Amino acid sequence: MDRRCPAAHPEDPTPCVGPVVVTVLDAANAGADGCEHHGARLLASLDAGRVYALPNAPSGAAIRVFKAADGIRPFCWLDGPRTDPSQLSHAENRERHGR
Repeated sequence: MDRRCPAAHPEDPTPCVGPVVVTVLDAANAGADGCEHHGARLLASLDAGRVYALPNAPSGAAIRVFKAADGIRPFCWLDGPRTDPSQLSHAENRERHGR
């Protein structure tokens, strides 16, 4: 099996897309470095998470991760109905509430 970035959740079956370019931090400042793909998926699964570009990251990496995470459901690799606000993406919740 190919090695994946530290931001990849063990249950997420998707491969990394590109090099490790961002750090994603949770509300307690615990974090993981990741590729843009897994960084976005991790950020989408955190409450009050933040993303920062690593020093050698391409320009705009953190904002791309931030924008991608907005439309990703938390723990998106899990199957099942998603109806509670905590199970929906930030974009879906804004749409539901007219914001």
